[in-house]
Amino acid sequence: MTVDLSRRRFVQRLSVVAAAGGLSARSLLASSLGDALAQDELFALLLGSVQDAGLPQAGCYTELCEAARAQGAEPRFVTSLALVEPRAERFYLVDASPDLPRQMDLIPGDAFRARAAERRPFDGIFLTHAHIGHYLGLAHLGREGMGTAPTPCYCTDRMASFLEQNGPWSLLVEEGRLVPKRMAPNVWIRIDEHLEAMAIPVPHRDEYSDTVGFVFKGTERRILYLPDIDRWENMQPSIESVVREVDVALLDGSFYTAAELPGRRQEDIPHPLIPSTMDRLESLATETEIAFIHLNNTNRALTIGSPEALDVARRGFHLPRKGQRYAL
Repeated sequence: MTVDLSRRRFVQRLSVVAAAGGLSARSLLASSLGDALAQDELFALLLGSVQDAGLPQAGCYTELCEAARAQGAEPRFVTSLALVEPRAERFYLVDASPDLPRQMDLIPGDAFRARAAERRPFDGIFLTHAHIGHYLGLAHLGREGMGTAPTPCYCTDRMASFLEQNGPWSLLVEEGRLVPKRMAPNVWIRIDEHLEAMAIPVPHRDEYSDTVGFVFKGTERRILYLPDIDRWENMQPSIESVVREVDVALLDGSFYTAAELPGRRQEDIPHPLIPSTMDRLESLATETEIAFIHLNNTNRALTIGSPEALDVARRGFHLPRKGQRYAL
């Protein structure tokens, strides 16, 4: 891949200022540099960046959750991604979160709204695994909700079997609303003439299904979506080798410190801490835009201008908000 290093370094220099204002450096540059985010080009759209249970979480009355409840606070949605092809009027969903109804409102254009009215909003849905933040949104596809037309669902064999064998998801399959498309690991598949996808196995708590991340390849760029992992050390191929091959990496940033889990062991909810991930990947952050998603409600990097958020920016990493676009 060709990397414009001078532009990336300029982006990195702006990142501290951008974080203080709650924006990504690329958002600040979009109007002046063009950034290949033309209205008719394929792009990935971040629909949310917090952990499965949302922000605020049920039964949580800590400072961060109460701030999220405050009147006028910006809604923060559970981690999810859309892939948008405006010219072809094609739309794909990556992880179906509990916030799906409101997240669909973020997808731009009359074409999407017209398709939703016709009960066919998505040309395909990609699922990483069977934890609540990543597939519960499928419930809105059924007869009680949208009652969607047949929609391909790209996932692993084990995830597909989970959907087929467990209600209410099995009813979606039986009615033909959800059509499982089994993906073999580490194999590129052609989705359409502009988009390819590859599922990468990820070590994670696999109670109901296995877990993958996805690499999406457009006509010019690649993006990695990997919201959940136990330990980078257990990943094969290595996270370093995968990040080197993409232009944007959206990575698990659940926790900033182990102290965020009072009364609970991190071993029971294993996720790499943001500082350790930065230590591991800092040498790659000048060539790949590395951003943290899936932030837990305890993570102070959620707060604009916090020491944690500023440290992430200072080290050349990113904390994107919903609505962030990435050209593909």
